Amino acid sequence: MSIDNIIQQAVSRALDELYGIQAAPETIVPQATRKEFEGNLTVVVFPWVKTARKAPDAVAKEIGQWLVDNEPAVKDFNAVKGFLNIVIEPTYWCSVLEHVLDEPNYGIKPVTDESPLVMVEYSSPNTNKPLHLGHVRNNLLGYSLARILEACGNKVVKTNIVNDRGIHICKSMLAWQKWGNGETPESSGKKGDHLIGDYYVLFDKHYKQEVADLVAQGMKEDEAKNAAPLMQEAREMLRRWEAKDPEVRALWQMMNDWVYAGFDETYKRMGVSFDKIYYESETYLEGKEKVLEGLEKGIMYRKEDGSVWADLTADGLDHKLLLRSDGTSVYMTQDIGTAKLRFIDYPIDKMIYVVGNEQEYHFKVLSLLLDKLGFKWGKDLVHFSYGMVELPEGKMKSREGTVVDADDLMEEMVSTARQVSAELGKLDGLTPEEIDNITEIVGLGALKYFLLKVDPRKNMTFNPKESIDFNGNTGPFIQYTYARICSVLRRAEEQGLLSEGQGCEAKVEPNDKEIELIQKLADFPSVVEEAGRTFSPSLIANYVYDLVKTYNQFYHDYSILGEEDPCVRALRLGLCQATAKVIKTATSLLGMQVPERM
Repeated sequence: MSIDNIIQQAVSRALDELYGIQAAPETIVPQATRKEFEGNLTVVVFPWVKTARKAPDAVAKEIGQWLVDNEPAVKDFNAVKGFLNIVIEPTYWCSVLEHVLDEPNYGIKPVTDESPLVMVEYSSPNTNKPLHLGHVRNNLLGYSLARILEACGNKVVKTNIVNDRGIHICKSMLAWQKWGNGETPESSGKKGDHLIGDYYVLFDKHYKQEVADLVAQGMKEDEAKNAAPLMQEAREMLRRWEAKDPEVRALWQMMNDWVYAGFDETYKRMGVSFDKIYYESETYLEGKEKVLEGLEKGIMYRKEDGSVWADLTADGLDHKLLLRSDGTSVYMTQDIGTAKLRFIDYPIDKMIYVVGNEQEYHFKVLSLLLDKLGFKWGKDLVHFSYGMVELPEGKMKSREGTVVDADDLMEEMVSTARQVSAELGKLDGLTPEEIDNITEIVGLGALKYFLLKVDPRKNMTFNPKESIDFNGNTGPFIQYTYARICSVLRRAEEQGLLSEGQGCEAKVEPNDKEIELIQKLADFPSVVEEAGRTFSPSLIANYVYDLVKTYNQFYHDYSILGEEDPCVRALRLGLCQATAKVIKTATSLLGMQVPERM
């Protein structure tokens, strides 16, 4: 049992015996005591003051004294107004450390048959361009969130919806048809998603020239954009696609297959995966069917031009278009269709969409519509809304080919990791294979940590050079500390010290730095739980950074292998083992790897 649980239960008993207050242990939340006060854990007593009919300071003192008299884990206390600061018996921390070491999946709750099923959707790429930096943040947030939710005891299904139809796809197809000369990924040596992305940019270049020519001839810009021959051809190609024209469908399938092969390579290197992939080309008709069903039930209405709408004014929103007058669907309709298929495939208890904050209104509408159409999780769907990611030089634009490509970014990160690691001498004595492996782990770890340590709701600027720093709040700093701990443990094993003194460490009274580190380790399960409750991987990232800082201070101040007292040495080696264990678990929840040598 963790120290937090022990204090929760003890305070609950104290409240019952002292004041007859029935407080469930889980409602009592001990916090780490602020550094300016003496103590390890602090409990706020204000919630019980009114019922106890005493001043906050008096309530804190009475509960504190009860704990000293009745709970062996509590040595002392002090009360500051309504804050009860609790001093834990020093030798008790050894049993906390033992719990961390003995629990095989420390901090991770088991998934059972009764666990709720949570579906997490992330990535959502378009098949007309490769993944870029924005997709990288989306994928890393979605994958990490799925890992965290599973660690909190949920069944998790990771899904992706691929935007594989629409006018944007036809633009790339038309450009390849006109100027591709039969080029393929094999003939060009390019990844399929990169090849198709080049044709998307090429379409835009020619289209802008056509618009400029029409404007020069006296046409207004809006009219020119509609009248441009390339746009007319792209729209005709979309009509033919929707009519299932064999020639257009064959071209579409061939080019999409190229893109999927490219995406798979990117996902693999990024270290993310999916349990189920849905395609808009397969879901949009399902959505149309569901909307027409809603029309029959009076949930939607049809306008004179034949378009179908939902009136959401009673819910504080507006009227929402669901089917155009020509019967074609909009994005909302496609999302309804995807939801329908998912609901058939899985008994979903909660649905989480990892999508940027510019789509907040869309998901408010989707939640209402799904609820009205009878999806039990519709009203409670979660839009995991995250901020945009930019580079120091500003925003990116796909059509102009100015995006930061995900593959190029990962390659740059690994290359920079190799260069910085070599300059610092961290690759000395390693084989070429070990260097390749370590620089891949460090480069991608730096990328993942930098993007995940920021509160997901905030916009952020990604600076590749800052992220590779081996000092400060970075992935490499955490990875290097893990490798340092592994080195200590390897030397301890070589010297036969890992087994020496085992068992007698429980008799040692840890010093303040050791207690601080044990307490930080003890916090891990509650941090995981809070990260799952608030959908925030950044809590895990910043926790593991604080843990590493605390360990490094301990490592700096005290000898480990050179300690002569076998019991103290056993305690410190146990601290090393427990810290390495928690670092590895915490970073895995962020999708990061940690190298054992650096």
